Amino acid sequence: MLIETEATPNPATVKFIPGRVVMGMGTRDFATPEEAEASPLADALFGLGDVTGVFFGGDFISVTIAPGAQWSDVKPDILSVLLEHFTANMPLFAPGSAGEIFVPEEEEFADDPEDEEIIAQIRELIDTRVRPAVANDGGDIIYRGFDKGTVYLRMQGACSGCPSSTATLKNGIEQLLKHYVPEVTEVRAV
Repeated sequence: MLIETEATPNPATVKFIPGRVVMGMGTRDFATPEEAEASPLADALFGLGDVTGVFFGGDFISVTIAPGAQWSDVKPDILSVLLEHFTANMPLFAPGSAGEIFVPEEEEFADDPEDEEIIAQIRELIDTRVRPAVANDGGDIIYRGFDKGTVYLRMQGACSGCPSSTATLKNGIEQLLKHYVPEVTEVRAV
């Protein structure tokens, strides 16, 4: 089995492509070892010590390492864990754990029902234009809410903590949404 790797705009994150479906539908982001306990693969990656984030996309895994860690030291261990997992056809999630998209409760927003048409336009643009581009860079972006002109988005995977994510959010996504949805005045990460 060959696992390809790709650099991402975030120097702390590398995208690993195992050549098979990882999540299929949806994504899952693990930001702590406790969250990773839901997945034997994420748990094993965090167990390496220098891993600070794991993200499962449709056909890739993005891994983020700690400041000061070197990819030349960590990458062979990550590849070994991934190879072992996929060649043994191990389950991605532990029995009884939720494998779907995980969104912490503190990030839930209540959309105003009167904004339903605006929100539908925002979601459509994010799903068709933004998410595919962000997935190419090893991450994902999730709609969290719309309130008084402000769109709230959650950055995941390589996008979370990426030095260029603020520029992407403001110069790319915000401009796109403002252009197509005049009611949008600002985009913020949560």
